[in-house]
Amino acid sequence: MQSYKRSVRVAELIQQELANIVRDIKNREIGFTTITTVTLTDDLQTARAFYSVIGTEEETQKTAVVLKAAVKEIRHELAVRLNLRRTPTLEFVFDETPVKADRIFELLEKIKSEEPIHEKEPEDENPEN
Repeated sequence: MQSYKRSVRVAELIQQELANIVRDIKNREIGFTTITTVTLTDDLQTARAFYSVIGTEEETQKTAVVLKAAVKEIRHELAVRLNLRRTPTLEFVFDETPVKADRIFELLEKIKSEEPIHEKEPEDENPEN
């Protein structure tokens, strides 16, 4: 059995519960929000939750405002759901990884469509030694 740091195990648990809590937020102005990763300090005092939003730029900005405004309530709900000695302070950070990945795929497709296809010339079937 492989051992893991406690902070990694607790971060995974926090990620699962934060995903449920954020999903239950009843604000219709926010986009579809996903908690992608949670990093936790080794002393379990500070959690940084990375999130992504599927929606318009306006919904992404409103989601950031809503999460920042509701951080105390979210932390309280997290404390109720988890049985930890101390609930870590929360910080929400927008995860730009999906946006960057989409941009990279767009650039690769653009390069692929602009690049002429060069067919290999058939090699001699009877190579001379």
